[in-house]
Amino acid sequence: MKGLKAQELRTKTVEDLSAMVAEERVAMYQMRKAMVFRQSSDTAGLKARKKNVARLLTLIKEKQHTNG
Repeated sequence: MKGLKAQELRTKTVEDLSAMVAEERVAMYQMRKAMVFRQSSDTAGLKARKKNVARLLTLIKEKQHTNG
């Protein structure tokens, strides 16, 4: 899920966004593990995943703030 667009994500529900955060965190863990064992050297992918998690969490907070 590289390159998530905030505009596309705004149409999703909080539950969907939370599920996406969980998926991204699992993928980040797997990438970090692969980097430790020298199976991957894709540091840019890890950076993109971190930004995706931050983007998703920001949208969740925005939705919770406007709804609650």
